[in-house]
Amino acid sequence: MSALDEAHKLVAEDDRKDFDFAARGFIATRKDPRIMRDDGKLAAFDLSSYGFLDGKAPDSANPSLWRQAQILTQNGLFQVHERIYQVRGFDVSTVSFIDAGSGWIVVDPLTSVEVARAALELVSEHVAKKPVLAVIYSHSHVDHYGGVGGVTNAADAASGKVKVIAPEGFLEHAVSENIIAGPAMLRRARFQFGLTLPRGAEGEMTSGLGPCPSLGSLSLIAPNELVTKTGQVITVGDVTMVFQLTPGTEAPAEMNFYLPQFRAVFMAENANLTMHNLLPARGALVRDAKAWADYLTESIRLFAGKSDVMFAAHGIPRFGQAEIEAFLTSHRDAYKFLHDQSVRLMNSGLTSTEIAEELALPEVLAKQWFNRGYYGTMSHNSKAIYQRYLGWYDANPANLNPLPPEPAAKKYVEAMGGAANVMALAGKAERAGDLRWAATLLNHVVFADDKNQAARDQLAGIYTRLAFDAEAGTWRNIYLTGAQELRHGPTQLPGGGFSPDVLSATTTSMLLDFAAVRVNPQKAAKPFKLNIELTDRNETHLITVGNGVLIHEEGVRDAKAGATVRLTRPDLLMTLFAGVPYQGRIESGGIRVEGDAALYGALIGLIEPIVPNFPIVTP
Repeated sequence: MSALDEAHKLVAEDDRKDFDFAARGFIATRKDPRIMRDDGKLAAFDLSSYGFLDGKAPDSANPSLWRQAQILTQNGLFQVHERIYQVRGFDVSTVSFIDAGSGWIVVDPLTSVEVARAALELVSEHVAKKPVLAVIYSHSHVDHYGGVGGVTNAADAASGKVKVIAPEGFLEHAVSENIIAGPAMLRRARFQFGLTLPRGAEGEMTSGLGPCPSLGSLSLIAPNELVTKTGQVITVGDVTMVFQLTPGTEAPAEMNFYLPQFRAVFMAENANLTMHNLLPARGALVRDAKAWADYLTESIRLFAGKSDVMFAAHGIPRFGQAEIEAFLTSHRDAYKFLHDQSVRLMNSGLTSTEIAEELALPEVLAKQWFNRGYYGTMSHNSKAIYQRYLGWYDANPANLNPLPPEPAAKKYVEAMGGAANVMALAGKAERAGDLRWAATLLNHVVFADDKNQAARDQLAGIYTRLAFDAEAGTWRNIYLTGAQELRHGPTQLPGGGFSPDVLSATTTSMLLDFAAVRVNPQKAAKPFKLNIELTDRNETHLITVGNGVLIHEEGVRDAKAGATVRLTRPDLLMTLFAGVPYQGRIESGGIRVEGDAALYGALIGLIEPIVPNFPIVTP
């Protein structure tokens, strides 16, 4: 039975339990489906945009993914427990509201300010208008903190009027994960989330984890209370929470918590309606599947036997102690199987691609909807485990120093008799249903000659067919975005920037790390040193340039440096990263230089501009 036939069979036999859980407790949704951005120009999110998901799956969608999308896009305010509410379908993540008597505890306030504000307004309208007493960030990914400015403000957090609770290490990881490799991650995220695709039955239809991320204003308020150990108890209003730290699972800093008076457990992003990513397609450090499974084992022991409600940062709640225990156990076993069997096969000599081809969950685990690969897949995750332990090299000398894609493609095409012959072979493979081989052949033709539009169109057609068959929302988006770029070239979008809140929370050393990875080595061949003194932060940084690298040391000053530059951090950011001319600021006295003023210009000249739209599916 093919994977697509299996998906049709599973959907036909679905007991609809997840649909019941998704609809249970529905109260209301917004009258206006468009949540506008604060600039009034575009919608941060349009609740009506997934209306095409009504009815049965068309031929352009895997029926299993279609079913998942129908569940994930049910939107509005839901009552999960007598005093626990969720707003779902407003963003890729969910936001939870816990009634603490005199006010609300807000858990994971979505990606952007506008949708978080809309969620709070919905709760205020239909349940109770109360002040926000606390915000909880379950982990250090932006879709779980970026909307905080829509539910509270920095002044109330600074005064202690509002608790902002997060796991230890949250702020460091929240601002650092996407800084150094941020431009490449953002470019690749367009593929993972289908950000440039039209939404519809032939386009983007969720990522498999949740709806598309909202596109509003990002914010960040630093936590004022940290969870540093499992078992730590925090009380807000009349609600007591018992926390479980789970670092290194889905995020570097993450935590679950239990509400004993409600017999309810919040599982953050450690337990989902899908198998998760160990290595996102956008890129990240590889996550630890063994730690993930081990922490789920701890969660089962700590919480499963005394919980009647389980809710989380994505997806839908689950109800009933037996249901929760069975869910967490099966989900844990899927990650444990994935880890242990990937390592077993690795230790038997299989390479990452061979493991991915062989490994499959046992039927008892695979038939559970929440273990299926809508967001992460067994294929990618097994390769991530291989990479975590052994790296990219498979020990075969032929792969030790391979040719780059473009010259290799030219040699492959020449060896196979030229582009026309390779395209004919690809057509034969496509007619035989061997789409992966057809894609490989045509990829060589495109990389050998990216002006061959016929080959680009043929490959785009293959990618579209692969997308329509894909059960993973991420794979569907990746294939369709690849097809889009083959036909039309990369969509020209501006580079991503940091919001003022994120910039404020980012240390100067992190920003200088970002500068260092953008240094043109030819320009950095001539050595020099300069002291940077940030007058508004009382910081000193020694910059040393030479041998093609930029070195920075905080708290160090060299009396022999060629220059000392005194300026505010905003002036440093604007002149070093934003292209604002520095000479005028020197002339006006905003920037003061002792020594050779040209050295500051030399430093600025080292930093290459970001390339936000570099090609991916072409050379």
